[in-house]
Amino acid sequence: MESLNHLDQQLLLLINGFHDPVVDFIMYWISEKIVWIPFYLWILYTLYKIYGKQVLWFLPVIALMITASDQISVLIKDLTLRLRPCHEPALQSMVHLVNNRCGGTYGFISSHAANSMALCAFLIIMLPRGFELLKRELIAFVILIGYSRVYLGNHYPGDVIGGWILGCLLGIIFAKILSKKIPVPELINSDHE
Repeated sequence: MESLNHLDQQLLLLINGFHDPVVDFIMYWISEKIVWIPFYLWILYTLYKIYGKQVLWFLPVIALMITASDQISVLIKDLTLRLRPCHEPALQSMVHLVNNRCGGTYGFISSHAANSMALCAFLIIMLPRGFELLKRELIAFVILIGYSRVYLGNHYPGDVIGGWILGCLLGIIFAKILSKKIPVPELINSDHE
């Protein structure tokens, strides 16, 4: 376990150490939820084009899934009590913070990573064949969010990976539940592709 912690710290310092003002600005905003609203609206529009009025079933399911992901990740933080890198006394002087923003005391697991992965896994399952480009964009979205959390010094890579695992499990569970009510179409030609 000690060697995993050491590796986690070294990866954090490597990723967090490549900072400059332009990348700081970009990574800061990538981690802000409000920036992604146009992307979420576009996804909702895409789902409407596929499912029509049945898209109304998606809204409460996604809301419940993100709430579950967020609350479970907070519960895990409270159980593991693993300090964020920016709160770890041995690392504080080495971690570069953007806008002096660190977040709460504990970081395992990353709620940002869990929530974004839950949405990604859910949508990848619920999108029919023919939307491969959008599925790749969702994966890029998850990687960007996760990378930004480490870059900003708010999470260790292990925090992000833990969040991805939780989010993936929840996304699969909620997609399987919804797909029993609303079957996923086999193949749709996407204008997006």
